[in-house]
Amino acid sequence: MRVLDIATVLAAPFAATLLAEFGAEVIKVEQPEVGDPVRHFAPYRDSQSLHWRVTNRNKKSITLDFHTEVGRSLFHRLVQEADVVVTNFRPAKLREWHIDFDDLVKVNPSLVYFHLTAFGRTGPYSDRPGFARVAEAMSGLTYTTGYADRAPVFAGYPIADGISGIYGAFSLMIALRHRDLTGEPQLVDLALYEPLLRLMEDLVVGYSGTGTVKERVGNAQPNICPNNVYPTSDGKYVILPASTDKMWNRVVDLLDDDELRRFATNEIRMRNRTLIDERIAKFTEQFTLEEVMTIFQENDIACGKVYSVADIVSDPQVLHRGNLTIIHDDDLDVDLMVQSPVPHFSAFSPTVESAPRLGEHNELIYRELLGIDSDALKHYHDAGVI
Repeated sequence: MRVLDIATVLAAPFAATLLAEFGAEVIKVEQPEVGDPVRHFAPYRDSQSLHWRVTNRNKKSITLDFHTEVGRSLFHRLVQEADVVVTNFRPAKLREWHIDFDDLVKVNPSLVYFHLTAFGRTGPYSDRPGFARVAEAMSGLTYTTGYADRAPVFAGYPIADGISGIYGAFSLMIALRHRDLTGEPQLVDLALYEPLLRLMEDLVVGYSGTGTVKERVGNAQPNICPNNVYPTSDGKYVILPASTDKMWNRVVDLLDDDELRRFATNEIRMRNRTLIDERIAKFTEQFTLEEVMTIFQENDIACGKVYSVADIVSDPQVLHRGNLTIIHDDDLDVDLMVQSPVPHFSAFSPTVESAPRLGEHNELIYRELLGIDSDALKHYHDAGVI
């Protein structure tokens, strides 16, 4: 499968990266001299982006200027040799450049075209700009994240980008399967806010059925108690989600607290959340994190520590599962640790390679795929087309 990734930044390129990890040939098409903005994202080593090396791994890179008629003509030729196009340009820009779905399906009648934008291809917001934080706010996630007496807060990662990339890869598999069965082309239209809105399952149905607007409640889970982050004596934190009555009874047995034992159902516990959190915190802060983790585990109580990245890279479970991979970066001449692809398959294994240099594969792709000779490539390069 060959994918032309003409998208930029994080979400749509992530969809292409996921396909590349499991064997797709992904050709990253970038603006000459400039490239994808992620090439300049922190963190850095020797003034080069480490972020780029993860987010666009396993891809080939070519350069092409869509602002030129020649560049667009070359892209049409590339599309004839591809299965998928991935883009996140605004609809008006794609129409201006004649590289929208309706344009490209004329040169490749079996094309699958994945278009991820802030607000989707249709509707009153369709040509507005937007990024992950805008999408998260529109989905309801930002409104419900944080504490009631404080301003809403963002998640620690632009999760709208990540989840939209996953949805993108998932939707491409569906579209490709449909194409294989019917021979029909497919336009996949996804707005950046839509996957998160879909995942916020209790938000809309709760409002529809009760008229209640879900508000910020900090770490308190609206359906489970206890479910919080509790301090330890060494200044760290332990997570305790007692999601069932059986788990709660184990907590009560451990604390040997008759008053808490009266809170036999989750409904009762929800009304006594403050007292429960105080009692659990009083218990956990007597011990170090490792001590309280051992105590909880010995009593078959679900728990976890709050991991920093230093904790992650040394964790025996993470290492045993092969969740981290070492790749060598030739430009930096250094081995880098990155996250491994998931999930794990029994019949095959994914691969991980560092992301390409800008235009690294120009000669390979243009010569072998389109049959363009060296003189023509030099002419295109000198003219700023590639």
